[in-house]
Amino acid sequence: MRTQLPPAALARDHRFHRITTAERFADERLNGAGEERRMDPASNDVADRARRQMHGIFVGEIQAMEGAGRTAYDYSTAETPFAMKLDMARQCWDEARHVEISLLLGEHMGTEIGEYSEAVTLFEAACHPDPVFRLAGVNRALEGLAIDVFTTMRDFAVEMNDPVLHFCEDWMLADEVTHVKMGSTWLRELTKDDKERQTKALEFQRTVDGLFNFRGMRGENREAAIRLARKFREMAGFESEEIDDIAAMAAEERAQYATAY
Repeated sequence: MRTQLPPAALARDHRFHRITTAERFADERLNGAGEERRMDPASNDVADRARRQMHGIFVGEIQAMEGAGRTAYDYSTAETPFAMKLDMARQCWDEARHVEISLLLGEHMGTEIGEYSEAVTLFEAACHPDPVFRLAGVNRALEGLAIDVFTTMRDFAVEMNDPVLHFCEDWMLADEVTHVKMGSTWLRELTKDDKERQTKALEFQRTVDGLFNFRGMRGENREAAIRLARKFREMAGFESEEIDDIAAMAAEERAQYATAY
C-alpha cells in the first residue's frame, strides 16, 4: 500500500459530493445572516443548520479516521515511535466509531449522505510530510476544533431536549479530549531536542486554527456559533495562553469581517 496518500485519492462512492477547499471557504453561509451566532432552537432555520452541521461532522470524522490511519502507517519506527503508532491506531478506531455514530445521528436529525457537500480540508492538514506537523495540524488544531464543536452540539442538544444527541456528543467529546492530549504529548516528545521544529509546527497549528475560526464564528460568549471549550482544551494539554490566542484570533477575524460586510 502506498504511503503519503494525496487527498484526490481518497475513496468515496456516488453519494458524496466533493468541493474544493477554496469553494468551501467562499461559501457565504459560513458566516451569512445569523450564522455567526449560535443555533437558536426558536429560529426558523435551526433544523437546516443543525442537519448541515451534523453532515459536516460526519464527513469530518471520515477524514479524521483516514488521517489517523495514514499517520500510523506512513512512517517508520525511526520517524515515529511504535507507541505513537499505537495511539494513532487507537484514534483511527475511535474515529471509525464516530463515523458510525454521526451517520446514525444524521438519520436521527433527518439528513442523509450527500445532502450537503464534502471538502477534504481536514485530510489536507494530515498530508504534511513531517509527522510533527500532522500532530500540530490535526490532533491539536482540528481535533481541538472538534472539542469545541462537540461541546457546542452537546449544549444545543440540551436546549432542544434531545437526549440521543446529547449522549452521543458527550461520548465523542471524551474521545476528542484524548486525541488532542495524545497530540500534545507526542508533539512535545518528538521535538524535545529540536525546539526550532517544535516552533515551526506550532506556527503551522496556528495557521490551521486561524483557517478554522470560520471568519470569527468561534468565540467564548454564549452567542458564538462555536463555543471555545476552555476547560476541555486545558484537560487535553493546551496552555491558557494558547487558548487566549485562538480566542483573540477569532475576535479579530470577526471584527474584520464585520467591517468588510
